[in-house]
Amino acid sequence: MGNRVAAIGLAGLLATSGVLAASGAEAGLGCREDTVWLRGEFGKARFTVDLADDAEERARGLMFVEKMPASRGMLFAYGDEGPRGFWMKNTLIPLDMIFADASGTVVSVHANAKPHDTTTIWSGAPAKYVLEINGGMASMLGITPGVELRHPVIEEAAWACE
Repeated sequence: MGNRVAAIGLAGLLATSGVLAASGAEAGLGCREDTVWLRGEFGKARFTVDLADDAEERARGLMFVEKMPASRGMLFAYGDEGPRGFWMKNTLIPLDMIFADASGTVVSVHANAKPHDTTTIWSGAPAKYVLEINGGMASMLGITPGVELRHPVIEEAAWACE
């Protein structure tokens, strides 16, 4: 497998897993409840997501998930912007937590949160949305503060649904 990865490169590997978007590919998909788009200096990426927009769904999050495809994640949506704290109790896989403000602009990224850790991970700035993806993906893609998220739940979006 190592030779195969080296042969196709990171972009090819991510594209075949469904993470990177081909140029203009999002136009055919539009904004969908099950898809979050990201854009930044790296280009564009998309993840198929479950939406956690109520207290019960947010409390459960990705607990007890044993394995998650590279192109999957969970988008947490809150009614207001504020400090957000997460922990990894009962979470079995390492996760990247991408905190975004009311406009969907990333304000901070916490990489590789440790499974089962009960230490609170804070957003560091007011956030209204949190995207959780597999640990290490944010760094591989170049997701940093300033990147914009696009999803129908983001009403004041810097990168609005059309």
